[in-house]
Amino acid sequence: MTEYGRGPGSEPWHPEDPLFGDGGWEGQQAHAGRQAAYGGQPQHYPEQPQHYGDWGNGQQAGYGQAQQYQQYPEHGQQYPQQYEQQQYGGQGQQSYDNNGWANGTHAHAQYSDPSDPYGQQAAAYGGEQQDYYGTPDAYPPPAPPSRRQAEPEPPQTDWDPGPDQGEHAFFAGGGDDDEDDLDDESGGGRGRGDRRGRGGKPKKRRSGMACLVVVLIFSGGVAGVGYFGYQFYQDRFGDAPDFAGDGTSETVTVEIPKGAFGSEIGQRLKAAGVVKSVDAFVSAQQQNPDGDKIQAGAYLLKKQMSAASAVEMMLDPKSQNNVLVRPGERNAIVYKAIDEQLELSSGTTKKVAEKKYKSLGLPSWANDNSEIKDPLEGFLYPGTYPAAKGMKPEVVLKEMVTQAADKYEALGLESKAKALNLDNPLQVITVASLVQAEGKTDDDYRKMAEVVYNRLDLANPETYGALQFDSTFNYLKGQSNIDISESEIKSNPDPYNTYYHKGLPPGPIGNPGDGALKGTLNPTDQGWYYFVATDGVNKTEFAKTHDEFLRLKDKFNESRGN
Repeated sequence: MTEYGRGPGSEPWHPEDPLFGDGGWEGQQAHAGRQAAYGGQPQHYPEQPQHYGDWGNGQQAGYGQAQQYQQYPEHGQQYPQQYEQQQYGGQGQQSYDNNGWANGTHAHAQYSDPSDPYGQQAAAYGGEQQDYYGTPDAYPPPAPPSRRQAEPEPPQTDWDPGPDQGEHAFFAGGGDDDEDDLDDESGGGRGRGDRRGRGGKPKKRRSGMACLVVVLIFSGGVAGVGYFGYQFYQDRFGDAPDFAGDGTSETVTVEIPKGAFGSEIGQRLKAAGVVKSVDAFVSAQQQNPDGDKIQAGAYLLKKQMSAASAVEMMLDPKSQNNVLVRPGERNAIVYKAIDEQLELSSGTTKKVAEKKYKSLGLPSWANDNSEIKDPLEGFLYPGTYPAAKGMKPEVVLKEMVTQAADKYEALGLESKAKALNLDNPLQVITVASLVQAEGKTDDDYRKMAEVVYNRLDLANPETYGALQFDSTFNYLKGQSNIDISESEIKSNPDPYNTYYHKGLPPGPIGNPGDGALKGTLNPTDQGWYYFVATDGVNKTEFAKTHDEFLRLKDKFNESRGN
């Protein structure tokens, strides 16, 4: 609706309009006897804004000229293209030439039917104007408000978009049970099975299974949070899990490495099923006054023991399944101890050593002499090693050899051998085994090492390269005897008899410890050539000349009652 006339637009009528307030598209038809506005001619204006004149070509429509609108189907709107004359109040209209000046008389437009809102349009340019509402393809002309009907509802189909097309089954259709009951009552006996939605499709109901799934997921989440929260509390504030009692009748052997802390011991015990948790064992070890005295080795323990009982049992020597290699012990003694600990027949470990010594981890410079009696002699390093029933002898032996090889490498024996005028690292071990066998204290070891190096010198004026150690003869005899006759000791041609052969024996005669090794690498330089255990046991005295040696020998004989 415009200010000065009627149209299909939405603007309100102007209060000064003579037909303001009538009830039809052409109010003059509804009120008899009233004169039509503006000379009885209906005025029609489009919804879109009007353009007066053509500014692009320099021509302006004359006053009083009506605008003709062209319809564009894609927009459904009319736009001013050409102009025709219209009459206002019965007055003539002035005609303008192409330049906008008056050039003729006023003409009056003729209308065939005042009730036809579109009959007033005159063909432009010789009647060639297209009829936009007379073709089958055209949009229908707008109806007056009094003739308009309500827009029909779109047809209903049986197609259901479903959950994947924007309508989730959980929320689609179907009311609550109470609403269903009301429908039953008001439906004149119609059952639930007869209820149908639009398009004849049964109404959907909320899925109880979906609700159940949601509840289960929520419950599972709450339970999971509660469980992990409880575990978190127990780990940080609760008592560590622990067994009760002294354990079951089932036993198990647990190996504890050297230098292991309480946490590592606890991990090994837990893995073996002895204790229930590492924290429980660590706590029990800390509460026991002797808990820090648990040593490396193999322990025979019971399964499912309380942590406190496990600590007590590990402190009991009877529970320790270990083999102890003492400094200076010969391999023959070590083999026998392993057989006893593993409950094997006598000689089993010795046979394994003879057959498998190459696979036990010996250094490359070991066993370089074909006259060596035992390739592993000097390489079963002193210490405590796990050895329990069920273990194989080669496993125990390999751990001992590995320990020796690591120790010798750390001492740098290859470089030290040259500094000591020895041929190879094996001779260093051989000297250390002699020092270990003859010495008693750390001070003895250093002096004993000097005696060995001085006697190995072929030019020495005392022995001329002969060692003459009783310990080498005892080794080849497999004995430990201090009462050896000169006739026996000087007549035996065995390579290990240093009374018969000059120089070092083919290999070590025992397993030297830390003290003997240190003394061998750091000997004294005081001119010692002789030594005698004057009390026959612990006291060793040294001499630089043969005469001094004879006096020490007499002292020894006196102590023996000879």
